[in-house]
Amino acid sequence: MGVLDGRRALVTGGSRGIGRAVVERLAWDGAAVVFSFRGNASAAAEVERVVVGAGGSVHSRQAELGDVTGVRALFSEAERVLGGLDIVVLSAGVADGDLIAQETEEVYDRVMAVNAKSTFFALQESARRLSDGGRIVTLSSVNTVLAEPGAAVYSASKAAIEQFSIIASKELGPRGIAVNVVSPGATDTDMLREENSAADVAAMAAMSPLGRLGEPADVADVIAFLVGPDGGWMTGQNLRASGGLA
Repeated sequence: MGVLDGRRALVTGGSRGIGRAVVERLAWDGAAVVFSFRGNASAAAEVERVVVGAGGSVHSRQAELGDVTGVRALFSEAERVLGGLDIVVLSAGVADGDLIAQETEEVYDRVMAVNAKSTFFALQESARRLSDGGRIVTLSSVNTVLAEPGAAVYSASKAAIEQFSIIASKELGPRGIAVNVVSPGATDTDMLREENSAADVAAMAAMSPLGRLGEPADVADVIAFLVGPDGGWMTGQNLRASGGLA
């Protein structure tokens, strides 16, 4: 018996990186999972192949989360497929940016739309659709406390997620719904390596007291605790799953 048997979960951005690790962990723990992907259908199909092949229940759905219509359509589809929602993990996001003096309006709008705006309206849909006693986890970043040049827009979008989530925990608490934030540090994902040089990645690993980058499964383990039976008394918290980086 899995600790999440009978639970129904939606994970955004589940085709790679931390999102994929979360999908796999929740499925291994017994949840039926719908996850979204933006454009990489082959990666999404691979997640389905692995999870279903091991006896798990998972369904992928393409979604454009940069606009409210896409967010609402995804929640409607997940609710239809699963018959309801008990767990929502909001993992989808983009990491982009430049020095403030060089930043473009296009990048600003995209990062804010995908990271902050989509999370706000996903929380709105969760509030309307999630069963009483449900769990919500949003993904922020240690960049909200480790200020770095070139990360102004990204960090601001993640700071917004933190505020949305803490306030949602107070609004949804009377229904027994726990809302928490997980803020990963330097985690070995495609996104990290695409946005940073090899030297920078090595420096990030050296900054951790544990002397390594995080793995997506390290973050998924923290999220699994929050949405599992032992995490019910945790709400309104921001857990920095960073290996001591922050």
